[in-house]
Amino acid sequence: MHIRPKPWAKQELKEARFFMDEPKLYYNRWQEAFDATRPMYLELGCGKGSFIAWIARQFPQYNFLAIDLIDAMLGLTKRKIEETCGKHPGNVRLTAYDITRISDILGEGDPIEGIYIHFCNPWPKTRTWKKRLTHPRQLVQYKTFLKPGGFIRFKTDNPDLYAVSKKYFREESFALSFDCDDLYRFLEDTPTGHPFEHNIATEHETMFHHQGMAIHAVEAIKQ
Repeated sequence: MHIRPKPWAKQELKEARFFMDEPKLYYNRWQEAFDATRPMYLELGCGKGSFIAWIARQFPQYNFLAIDLIDAMLGLTKRKIEETCGKHPGNVRLTAYDITRISDILGEGDPIEGIYIHFCNPWPKTRTWKKRLTHPRQLVQYKTFLKPGGFIRFKTDNPDLYAVSKKYFREESFALSFDCDDLYRFLEDTPTGHPFEHNIATEHETMFHHQGMAIHAVEAIKQ
């Protein structure tokens, strides 16, 4: 996602209590960053923050950590969280870090119940495939802290990334518990009883859906 610089973002993030500006300090002890110990979930690439803000509000019994690299994006997420959850939410934290090196900041002592990856860069050129957030090089890192039985829920508008990501999940011994090539058509027919029954749309998802594009969705389970 391309975004224009936001001159105000760095200062606002610095002043926000729920933005953790030194994530390496929390390696193997992320629960200490929250106001209470709760089951923890992770969003990789938070966009403008609609998903993380709404899921944190709807499920106060869980902790949520959202990671992105771009200050401008995190600044928008910070504002969305404050608008949705208040100035000092206890169960959501933001941090800035390169997700391709996520094992620098999350370890075995940070058990994650589930990971959300929404509309990430498909990196279509062969030389950039390893940057994909669903690439095996990434999945190996996630398995370090994702609990056995924990999930990765992945959504994309890109059919090629959808297809190859399923291959990546299988290569790393994840079980596909849900696989849908048109999520919204599926939701019309089957509104409940599946992992996406409480689907929260991201900004890109809403735009793509309104344009008539299919949203592909997968849940992969760590065995």
